Amino acid sequence: MQMKRPIITQLSRHNQGKLVALFFWLSLVGIYYAFVQYNNLTLGVTVSWLVDWLTASYWGPLFFILFYIIGPLLFFPAIILSLLGGFVFGPAGILYTVLGSNSSAMVAFSIGRYFGSNVWQRSDKAGLIQRYAQRIQENSFQTVLIMHLIFLPYELVNYTCGFLQIGWKPFLAGTALGSIVATISIVMLGASFGSVEQVVTGEFHLNPVTLLTSVVLIMLSLMLSRFIKRRQI
Repeated sequence: MQMKRPIITQLSRHNQGKLVALFFWLSLVGIYYAFVQYNNLTLGVTVSWLVDWLTASYWGPLFFILFYIIGPLLFFPAIILSLLGGFVFGPAGILYTVLGSNSSAMVAFSIGRYFGSNVWQRSDKAGLIQRYAQRIQENSFQTVLIMHLIFLPYELVNYTCGFLQIGWKPFLAGTALGSIVATISIVMLGASFGSVEQVVTGEFHLNPVTLLTSVVLIMLSLMLSRFIKRRQI
């Protein structure tokens, strides 16, 4: 029994650090959503507020990228930000969204990796979850690539990949390549609504060319994922 105490103490200290980090993270999320609830900030109001903030100065693109980076911490939908990137900045929003989304992906991945550390080493290697995790680790790049090409929830993919201890290099490569088509399609969809001034005055109309481009890119992404999956099999 005495020989097991150091191991238990070590695991306990490691878990204590995770519990403290989780406490501060949940506190941050709780404060944010309490603020949202107290001020009655619905999703529509929040988006309107973000549009006003992003268009208020030349620092709008930087604010957009920074908010995209902290988005995973607050569980703010990445797809909303991608749509705003096209709606507010037009075609230039593709660059800002790519920078913001890939940076936020690494933030979520790092958080998931921290909380998932030492979990798989201590779990039963013959277990179903362990075998699934090992299979993903062995085909990290292709798995991450396909998950983004089929438009799985962005934050969920990033957190899960980190938690499963996927290497950061194949994760970043798979994310950058797999999400580029989805990013462009969503940004183009946001840009299809026209300018902010047109929406405010009620004179906006969907741009058919931009909208069609977005739909074609979405279909291309899904077809590409099927092709890669067949080659992998």
